[in-house]
Amino acid sequence: MLGLLIKPLVRLHPRAKDYIELMRLDRPIGTYLLLWPTLWALWLAAEGVPDISTLIIFVLGVILMRAAGCVINDYADRDFDGHVERTRERPLATGRISARQALIAFAMLVGLSGLLVLLTNALTIQLAFVGVGLAALYPFCKRFTFYPQVVLGAAFSWAIPMAFAAQAGTLPMPLWLLFIANLLWTVAYDTEYAMCDREDDLRIGIKSTAILFGDADRLIIGLLQGLTLVCLLLVGARFDLGLYYYLGLLGMTLGFAWQHWLMRERERLACLQAFLSNHWAGMLVFIGLALDYALR
Repeated sequence: MLGLLIKPLVRLHPRAKDYIELMRLDRPIGTYLLLWPTLWALWLAAEGVPDISTLIIFVLGVILMRAAGCVINDYADRDFDGHVERTRERPLATGRISARQALIAFAMLVGLSGLLVLLTNALTIQLAFVGVGLAALYPFCKRFTFYPQVVLGAAFSWAIPMAFAAQAGTLPMPLWLLFIANLLWTVAYDTEYAMCDREDDLRIGIKSTAILFGDADRLIIGLLQGLTLVCLLLVGARFDLGLYYYLGLLGMTLGFAWQHWLMRERERLACLQAFLSNHWAGMLVFIGLALDYALR
């Protein structure tokens, strides 16, 4: 879908390709991983299909804020990306976009997201400030802590309380089970992602859970995924969900097993494939959740 929108932009302006790469619009995996939990929350808050206006606001917000997160991430890593095999051709690392231009792009994306939030309610607007703070904080955590993936998990999960606030106008306690589930899942899949760069990160001094976990990486990823499933089972119980939701969780479980088979030798490309497959795991949970409400 995003690819259909990107091609005309590239033809429209010669610099468009650089900004598309900066915002990672050509690599939408992060958008999907942010989108699925947001849709989980909207469907749970609405007990079915949410208000169309709220759905549009959050889908557009996911696209804009994921793009903003990529921009500020590359700004923070602009002196490091050139030394990492996977990131050395990024626009900031190669000088195709300047640091100042990146900050302007970040401000514009956050500003557009803010305009969308203004169309919701006061509680959602208040929560949005925390979301922006988490998105801006994450890239700089890699310098100071081995747990940047936890901050990313909080940032990627913050759309969940925002979705409940916008759709239902309240923050019921069970939503925090969903928040914790997504945080754990994010730490697991972003550790898989960090395993791709572990050797480069060790050389240049970037911290991550992949480095912290060391040889126990696959075991701890498995534990995090198991806890994710436990939390999602509790979500099902608290929201009185039925068979189709649990079939979605079964699909996620099988997806996690596939990831561990891929990562058995810790090869860089295999770890990347394992990370990418999380898109399907999140989608299966959403399909199960949506079917459960639709077919009641």
